[in-house]
Amino acid sequence: MLVNRLSEEKARAVGARVGTGLVIGSDQVALLDDAVLGKPGDYASNVAQLATASGRWLEFRTGVAVLDTASGRIQTDVVPFAVRFRPLTASDIEAYVSQERAYDCAGGFRAERLGCALFERMRGDDPTALLGLPMIRLCEMLRVAGLDVLHARRDPAAGESPREPWKR
Repeated sequence: MLVNRLSEEKARAVGARVGTGLVIGSDQVALLDDAVLGKPGDYASNVAQLATASGRWLEFRTGVAVLDTASGRIQTDVVPFAVRFRPLTASDIEAYVSQERAYDCAGGFRAERLGCALFERMRGDDPTALLGLPMIRLCEMLRVAGLDVLHARRDPAAGESPREPWKR
């Protein structure tokens, strides 16, 4: 699948530039009736995309890759998630697009902001996949790679905060 390949390519590209460590790559695609929706890019395309999605399910596939640069081992996965849009009026769509301008977002919305006001239902195991990085799956992949984010050693003297265990 495209997102699997792209997330792996991103991880490998960054991995080639860094020293040893774990590198994460991710990518996402939005599908409406199995047709890929690109990022809208502008106001008119954003309005048209949301009008098409009104009252329908939009499926997302989010690819994630974890590369261990020391061993060259890479883990990849694709995590599905879907949202059902409520029936949207032209006024709803215009109000949303004029406030959010989600032109660079798959599906034409930002779920972490006002985009959730467009939905009537969600389906999937990991809602963070909708935001572009499936954190539940990523934590599992990091554990397999030897990094348990709950028990990662932190060194405050080195400037590491409890919120940034990956910066070692």
